[in-house]
Amino acid sequence: MPDFIKSPDDHRIAYRHLTGSLPTIIFLPGFFSNMEGTKATYFEAQCRKRGQAYVRFDYRGHGASDGRFEDGTITDWLNDALLIIDQVAEKPVLAVGSSMGGWLALLAALKRPKQIRGLVGIASSPDFTKSVYEERLSDEQRALMDREGYILSPSEYRDEPIKITKRLLDSGNRHLLLSHDSIDLDIPVCLVHGKNDADVPWQKSKQLYEMIGKEQCELTLVPDGGHRLSRPEDLRLLDQSIQKLRLRMNA
Repeated sequence: MPDFIKSPDDHRIAYRHLTGSLPTIIFLPGFFSNMEGTKATYFEAQCRKRGQAYVRFDYRGHGASDGRFEDGTITDWLNDALLIIDQVAEKPVLAVGSSMGGWLALLAALKRPKQIRGLVGIASSPDFTKSVYEERLSDEQRALMDREGYILSPSEYRDEPIKITKRLLDSGNRHLLLSHDSIDLDIPVCLVHGKNDADVPWQKSKQLYEMIGKEQCELTLVPDGGHRLSRPEDLRLLDQSIQKLRLRMNA
């Protein structure tokens, strides 16, 4: 069973915490994903073997945490991540974010520069809410979203459609990164992205790399990699990226 911590607005946020050597690796899952996914559990197994501290958790409305998915926003899920970083994880922290989790990890690193001292982004999807509204919705869907406050979007990861709310998209607009000239981070960052990613273009990670700067950031493109990067060879590559940053943090 997971442990739980109460958020300031009274949601129980589920997490699993493995104690060990620092830095603490914390995994931020993607949109509609949770801490029982392939990458989250693989990284825990690797940390357990090495005696490394590790935390995985569920945002509200995801997995074992309280709340309904459709009620959550980017702000809510960012605050859930900050709650875990502030009150559960021993510092310093190496944040590992997958897809939406990569966006949230960047936002968290900007808000907690002393606690988060390294970051790995996996198929990072900054500003995906803006991309969804502008690039993926038809005129009819945008009109429906504006009129009803939500749309139902089919998903290849579940049988039922996902409810995408205007509140979620509006919240994302308050946390946009790619519209800036640069991202001011003074920590080592590694971005990994599959060039066959059908959900998030790999060019987003390339843009992040250019915004963060080559002095701080390393970009690894996987020629035949998809969005999830959960094949055995992908997992080994991701673990190597995490360990490389861990060694830099401990140097």
